[in-house]
Amino acid sequence: MAGITASTVSPLARAEHFVWLTARVLEQRRFAYHFLDDGTGEGRGEDAVEAALTAYRGEDGGYGHALEPDLRGPVSQPLHTAHALRILDSIGRCQGVRAERICRYLTSVSTREGALPAPRPSVRGYPFAPFLPVADRPPGDLLATGPVVGLLHRNEVWHAWLFRATDFCWAAVEGLEETHPYEAEAAVAFLDGVPDRARAEAAADRLGRLVRERRLAVLDPERRGAYPVAPGYAPGDHHFPYDYARVPGSLARRWFTDEEMERSLDFLAARQGEDGGWPAARRTWAPGGVLEWRPIVTVEALRTLRAHGRALA
Repeated sequence: MAGITASTVSPLARAEHFVWLTARVLEQRRFAYHFLDDGTGEGRGEDAVEAALTAYRGEDGGYGHALEPDLRGPVSQPLHTAHALRILDSIGRCQGVRAERICRYLTSVSTREGALPAPRPSVRGYPFAPFLPVADRPPGDLLATGPVVGLLHRNEVWHAWLFRATDFCWAAVEGLEETHPYEAEAAVAFLDGVPDRARAEAAADRLGRLVRERRLAVLDPERRGAYPVAPGYAPGDHHFPYDYARVPGSLARRWFTDEEMERSLDFLAARQGEDGGWPAARRTWAPGGVLEWRPIVTVEALRTLRAHGRALA
């Protein structure tokens, strides 16, 4: 792209340059699968993505090796495994023996109530983000459990672990009186996949009112400085309608007017940097994490824009 100005190159082409320049093999293959698959089978299909993902899988059936960049080291962690599930879901491979193996791992690391902690104390001894709480007996966490349960339900996976984990998520979501953006997003991920749709819609309506009342979604990007940043978040780590409603069919889409949603998508599209990548508005603690997060965020930004009908090419 040397000598070509950003204004003459499509968002997708700029992102492609950024991904090949900076991304791990996994994000390169995910980008190729979602945006470059031309049917040739030249390392661009589901097999290629899964092969790259398998490198992060441990003997216990969980995932580690800094798949989630804020947790380093080889040990499996629920947050890594949730990340792996999202990838498997995105390529249509979140069933069968893969899901069974993951559920066995989740059973082995769950709390008494069947929930997932985030993170587990096994991360000690390896570098990890200092803002992540590590306890000897960590409690179950909606942030870690909700997205996993929602994805497994959406893929019609049935496993004994899901019964108690689902009950935990219902109690956590329906008991929320205060929350923060990442937890609210985890609740949406659970509600979008759980089978009891009437109950999910009622819970989502209540959660949406809470998100709006607490100003947890920036409804006017031009005035984002007027919206609070949650305690412990990085400066400027605001969340927008598209963060909650990644796809139009999400229950969270009902929380926002068409105008609010379109404004947020305009803002997301405009956040693409000169280098073709999107920024990772997260707390920084190590240079490697910053480098690894940006391609992840870039792939997800492109998927969100495309899901909402925005042109990329």
